[in-house]
Amino acid sequence: MKQIFKLLFLWLMAFTIGACTNKDKHEHHEVGTTEAGTTYTCPMHPQIVESAPGSCPICGMNLVPVKKQASTEKNAGSIMLSETQMKLGNISTRPVQMEQVGSNTILTGRLAVDQTQADLISSRAAGRIERLYVKETGRSIQKGQPLYDLYSESLLTLEQEYLLALDQVKAFPEEKQFASILNAAKRKLLLMGLSNAQVNRVAQTRQLDARITFLAPTSGIITEIATAEGVYVAEGSLLYRLSRFNTIWVEAELYAQEAAQLQVGTPIEVTVSGISDPIKTKVTFINPEFRQNSQVVVARAKLPNPKGLLIPGTQATINLPARVNQALTLPLDAVIRDARGAHVWVKTGENTFNSKMVTLGAESANQVAIADGLHANDTVVVTGAYLLYSESVLKNGSDQMTGHDH
Repeated sequence: MKQIFKLLFLWLMAFTIGACTNKDKHEHHEVGTTEAGTTYTCPMHPQIVESAPGSCPICGMNLVPVKKQASTEKNAGSIMLSETQMKLGNISTRPVQMEQVGSNTILTGRLAVDQTQADLISSRAAGRIERLYVKETGRSIQKGQPLYDLYSESLLTLEQEYLLALDQVKAFPEEKQFASILNAAKRKLLLMGLSNAQVNRVAQTRQLDARITFLAPTSGIITEIATAEGVYVAEGSLLYRLSRFNTIWVEAELYAQEAAQLQVGTPIEVTVSGISDPIKTKVTFINPEFRQNSQVVVARAKLPNPKGLLIPGTQATINLPARVNQALTLPLDAVIRDARGAHVWVKTGENTFNSKMVTLGAESANQVAIADGLHANDTVVVTGAYLLYSESVLKNGSDQMTGHDH
């Protein structure tokens, strides 16, 4: 009898242990495979989550289904999309490529008078301005054209000395001393601004005139008139400022980081309003110091202006060439930027992607260089990256993104 009870007790113990073992296996299987159900979200606004199909209340896009599975350590950093999501999100990939990347810098400049082509006309003698032949700025004048009449007692004295020297030469033609005095007297009149024709006329007419007409020493455009009729002027006083516009300056103000891209001789392209084709030229000058009361320096280039179409004061656009380097590059849309930094989505399997942090380099209008974080054989999402970002936010929360590889 005792033997029967003993066998019965052992059989009950074995049954209990077996039942507990099967239950543990069943529960473990459920943890790894049970689906939490399907929800519907907007690819562009992941904060919109619904339990049934519909449209996004923000942008009107159709909500896409998202199957939630219990996360495991293996797939915590990955996002798997259905074929429908791939099509709706326009997900496309491409391998990272070595390409040239760099962006041109666009500066705003202004045309200015070429100061090397400017002339100052000053009074050669003290006296009174009797007449101005040009009274408006912007007028074009030619060399030899009358500019002003000056009444000057000092010029009258020089004319008298010249006529006296002429008389001495005629009276004593063999005396070289008088010939030297005559040459010196004539040279004084020429240095005072009289032309050879005016000096010869004094010799021929033997008439003294304290009112002398002064002629333009060069051709150009009158840009400044610094006197008026009836004004007494001293020797050396500014009367006119002339400029020649066969060449024009273009000047631009640059910050220090922009100036670092330039040096004298750097090729640039200048676009001017009203001129159809860009003008190719080179930087001719960079100011070695900041402009007063500012943090900018002035760079300058010279533009040819044979037809006179370039007008000082006109606004211009200056295109600085980029420093082009070879680097791993991606389209700008492939890079997601958030509070944690920049990251891309790398393809790790069929419709499966993993977020990867990257360090960015130089950017152009459409491309960005990847300085660190990717290899040449990596395949990266180049369109639809924001759908993956939305999926990641749904899976891991909006405050942080798990699965970032560093």
